[in-house]
Amino acid sequence: MDSRPAEGGPPTTLLIACGALAREVVDVIRLNGWTHFSVTCLPAIWHNTPSKIPDGVRRKIDEARGRYDRILVLYGDCGSGGLLDRMLEEEGVERIDGPHCYAFYSGVEDFLAEADKDPTCFYLTDYLARHFDRLIIEGLGIDRHPELLPSYFGNYTTLVYLAQTEDAGLEAKAKAAADRLGLAYRYHFTGYGELGSFIQAASH
Repeated sequence: MDSRPAEGGPPTTLLIACGALAREVVDVIRLNGWTHFSVTCLPAIWHNTPSKIPDGVRRKIDEARGRYDRILVLYGDCGSGGLLDRMLEEEGVERIDGPHCYAFYSGVEDFLAEADKDPTCFYLTDYLARHFDRLIIEGLGIDRHPELLPSYFGNYTTLVYLAQTEDAGLEAKAKAAADRLGLAYRYHFTGYGELGSFIQAASH
């Protein structure tokens, strides 16, 4: 996915984002009327193969060199084991702070403190609630092999829906997901959290 503002001057800042954040990133930009951002996204499914993320981001950076005044990355470490950060240090490119989107939606410090207190929570965002069946049930093969469900989720007790928008339809999907997994349900509205703050800071 690539997105450029329709009005105003040419974009001067490129945001390289995970596809799971695409809707939220574009919404933040549109809600604020910013015209100097361009957005390009890599496939969200790469979370299943995080070793692809550093090289994919590097290719986007290489393609953008000389075309933008600034390049920023909207990815957590996302399971890359520090490889993403090492690559970004080599390239001199900044990314949003945090290990994953759950953390920067909730606020990194708050999320890590809560996760440390209770490591038995499974998290959904708007994106994951919207695509739960495809990414979780089908993606993990539970639709074909329901006996796998306890292996994947037997150590969890609660599904926590970290909501970016107040959407009754998505909340219903999240509740249904908790029921499907046999987990307790908890709702926490985060808004765009530190994702919104990071993009806002980059707008100046």
